[in-house]
Amino acid sequence: MDASASTSGTRPRSAAGDDDPFAAGPARRRPQAAHEAGRDAPVGGQAVVEGVMMRGVRHWAVAVRKPLPEQLEDGPLPDGEAALGEIEVQVMPFDSVLKRHRWMRLPIIRGFVALLGSLKIGFKALQIAAQAQQPEDDPEISKGSWAVAILGGLALAIGLFVLTPVGLTSLIKDQLGSGIAFWMVEAVVSTTIFVGYLSLISRLPDLRRVFEYHGAEHQTISCYEAGLPLTPENASRFSRLHPRCGTSFMLIVMVTAVFVYSPLGILDWWQMMCARLVGIPLIIGISFEAIKYAGAHRGNRLVRATMWPGMQLQLLTTRDPDHDQLEVAIAAMQAVLDREDPRAATQRELVGIEVAA
Repeated sequence: MDASASTSGTRPRSAAGDDDPFAAGPARRRPQAAHEAGRDAPVGGQAVVEGVMMRGVRHWAVAVRKPLPEQLEDGPLPDGEAALGEIEVQVMPFDSVLKRHRWMRLPIIRGFVALLGSLKIGFKALQIAAQAQQPEDDPEISKGSWAVAILGGLALAIGLFVLTPVGLTSLIKDQLGSGIAFWMVEAVVSTTIFVGYLSLISRLPDLRRVFEYHGAEHQTISCYEAGLPLTPENASRFSRLHPRCGTSFMLIVMVTAVFVYSPLGILDWWQMMCARLVGIPLIIGISFEAIKYAGAHRGNRLVRATMWPGMQLQLLTTRDPDHDQLEVAIAAMQAVLDREDPRAATQRELVGIEVAA
């Protein structure tokens, strides 16, 4: 594991607007001409607490801005308060299990396997970021505590977004005349719950800053994909929305579920819940192929129209970042680029590299 750090003070928030490359009407432009990356690159990322994780072909890096010692004198940072210290960067090698097993690289299967790999990296990045916000003399967060938090989060997600919609729709299944109608209503219920959940958590001060880092992650990736130098000024000119975002992916999952489950017809509620759980890998695999195709064909009009709802949903999970937050995202990306050139990767190296922005 490599580590490096640089110091940066706070700066005024950059003049970032709400430019949307997939907007249906005239988009609001930033003071400077807005840019849109026209090609995909094998890089991805994730926002974390006061930082960003970036992932390339062979490495992934986490850049986190640490609090100043005086900010921690009275305990942890208050909700929503920005860390003002140095940027700490940690870089780790990455070797996808997809490279070692040919059958895992088959379409549909590779999407689910890639998601599991991304979750593993993502949870590790979250742990690194959370630890960086603690005082130096505090004990390291235990693996047991993280295991409990991860399992609790997964249980909440499955219960809220998978089982609850099926249970609620089952209450009116006798009024629905077909399996297609049932699963379409279930999709509407699950989407409503999902959007409502995002709307509520976006109001929390801590998560608002995470969403700002999410915007910084997208802008930095788009800046790299466009081939411009990685500077906060360049990155801020790009949209904070990205076609390979996990938020768009979640919406695709909900739509895909309608087509997968409709042939099952209307079952007993417990059978429907079992089908929901068993079908998760298949739905994720299909949705992953869709999001990957969209990222590689973002200039196609049909793709843009299909992805438009998911792009709009990102307005809830991203916020315009400031100069300091873009610096953190760029530090994470630069740490990866210092060790590899993702664009120069061979086809052999790209085997199993399935990343979301």
